[in-house]
Amino acid sequence: MSSPSQKSMRTPLGRVRNHGSSHSGTRDHWRQRLTAVAMLLLLIPVIFIVMSLLGRNQAGAAQILGSPVVAITLLLFIIASVVHMRIGMQIVIEDYVHDEKLKLVSIMGNNFFSAVIALASAYAIFKLSSGV
Repeated sequence: MSSPSQKSMRTPLGRVRNHGSSHSGTRDHWRQRLTAVAMLLLLIPVIFIVMSLLGRNQAGAAQILGSPVVAITLLLFIIASVVHMRIGMQIVIEDYVHDEKLKLVSIMGNNFFSAVIALASAYAIFKLSSGV
């Protein structure tokens, strides 16, 4: 008779691959925690940047956003935020969408939406930081 410590809810293939039922194991969990920490660390500089933009006209805002340090800080924050958002929505989709075709379409839509948001935000930052 097997002991309780030997019982597992995982499939044999899941135990071999070390993946959970969502087929991604703890990788997404740790990526989401990593992006959360990155966002937390970048939040104070981003708040400072946004507060320094308050009350400025377009030329003043362009001058602040033209700094490479500011542009890189904002880009890092956006990348961390979009990756965090994508992983979070994918987990929700995997947990609550039960139709496999709808799940696949939803995950593809989530990935597409995340890519569009990241690219549009990066383009805006590059455009503002270059002064064009």
